[in-house]
Amino acid sequence: MLLNGTDSETSEHAMIPPNPGLPNQALQVLALAQRTAEEHVASAQHHADKIRTDALAAAEQIAREAQAHANNVRREADRVLAEARAGAEQMARDAQARAEDARRTGEKIVADSRARAETIGADAMAGAEQLRHQAQQRYDDVVGSLGTKREALQQQIEALEDFDRDYRGRLTAFMQSQLRALWMDAPQLTAEVIDEEPVAEELEAAQAHAQAQARHGAPSHGAPSHGAPDADDEDFDDEDEQPAEKQ
Repeated sequence: MLLNGTDSETSEHAMIPPNPGLPNQALQVLALAQRTAEEHVASAQHHADKIRTDALAAAEQIAREAQAHANNVRREADRVLAEARAGAEQMARDAQARAEDARRTGEKIVADSRARAETIGADAMAGAEQLRHQAQQRYDDVVGSLGTKREALQQQIEALEDFDRDYRGRLTAFMQSQLRALWMDAPQLTAEVIDEEPVAEELEAAQAHAQAQARHGAPSHGAPSHGAPDADDEDFDDEDEQPAEKQ
């Protein structure tokens, strides 16, 4: 048996002196010490094994707990990452939906504005065309009435010119007859000149009336007789002045 790294039998021979007279008690003490040492060694070995086993178990438990914690942390990280990714995708979808809504709203506003602009343009063109038509119609009415008045005045001028030519012819014939009578009978010429004085007055009155009508632009019906305008001429002048005031 080994004791402190040496053989027990060798130790016994070394410790026991070669004296056969030593008592048996020394051997018993030595055996007791050897057993005690072996028990202490076994106890220490058992305690060391127990400590090693407990340490291995604790290490394995710590490793398992660390692995479980790491797994939990990984799962939590995956969950947070998945939630963040889902939130980002949802935000992207929401932003895309809002962008689509804004685009559709903008297109609708543009279409409505364009349709309204076209409607306003069409209404403006229709109003302008109507105003142009009204202006053209009024122009035609005014020009037509002016043409009618011009024709009436032209007729009056022609009538006055005819009257003037006729009267000048009559006056010339009268003067010639008076000149012929003058050579024949002077008293008779004097009496006829006196009788024809109202004719000269009528000529002067007719010329004055024609000049007044030409200045005022008032037409008359035919040539005046005896140097004075009749009632129809005055009525026609009044009717002609009223439209002129309205215009």
